[in-house]
Amino acid sequence: MTSYQTTPPHQAPSTSQELLTVPQVMARLQLGRSAVYDLLRTQQLASITLGRARRIPTHALTDFIRTRDQEAAA
Repeated sequence: MTSYQTTPPHQAPSTSQELLTVPQVMARLQLGRSAVYDLLRTQQLASITLGRARRIPTHALTDFIRTRDQEAAA
């Protein structure tokens, strides 16, 4: 008898693996485009480049917010 292994269905990426566009980050932070690009340029907010597109991992946005929150509390 032949045994076949089934491959698991494709899973959607978890929240920690999602990539956000600059407009999505603008909406979440309620900041303008220039402000978000300034955060990216100064490396306060991590991003990756895919071709000509910039993408921000959700964990990078979460870390940025957490850091800012801790700085405000100190």
